[in-house]
Amino acid sequence: MTRHFGWNAFAFGFGPRGLWGGPRGGGRRRQWFESGDMKYVILKLLKDKPRHGYEVMKELEDQMHGCYSPSPGTVYPTLQWLEDEGLVVAKDVDGKKVYEITEAGSKFLDEHRDMVDDIFDRVREAVDRTLGGAMGDVNRSLARLVKAVYRTGWKARDEATRQRLVAILDRVVGEVEAPGA
Repeated sequence: MTRHFGWNAFAFGFGPRGLWGGPRGGGRRRQWFESGDMKYVILKLLKDKPRHGYEVMKELEDQMHGCYSPSPGTVYPTLQWLEDEGLVVAKDVDGKKVYEITEAGSKFLDEHRDMVDDIFDRVREAVDRTLGGAMGDVNRSLARLVKAVYRTGWKARDEATRQRLVAILDRVVGEVEAPGA
């Protein structure tokens, strides 16, 4: 499954913006990072330790507790830009291109420390809002429900079982959307 920014990536595509799609009635999807933020994020990750592109993607996904998974189309062009600017250097390690922050990259990161801290604080707060409190409970329950429904649906040997699942889910949707629910 392709993951994107925001709620569409969380809880199997469910969230306040509808199922699998964007906002109801059109409009922009909420984004975790603003334009230009990714260069700072990747530099900060590379300051911690040298990484190849996949490790950058995985570390960012881990730090965001699965709420966001950057695409190769975001990470690799940013790594190339950082390399072109002399802020990182790529080295071949065991047949993989591993990126390491340069002295210029460290200086650039230090010069923009306030911006970097702001990005990480903003994203950390968004993750906490997404995962915290009762909403975290809702997301965990929803994940268990989706897993159970898919597992039961796939294992079912007959259409009657699948139709029973549809009826149960339709009833639950009705209860959730009922006024005062």
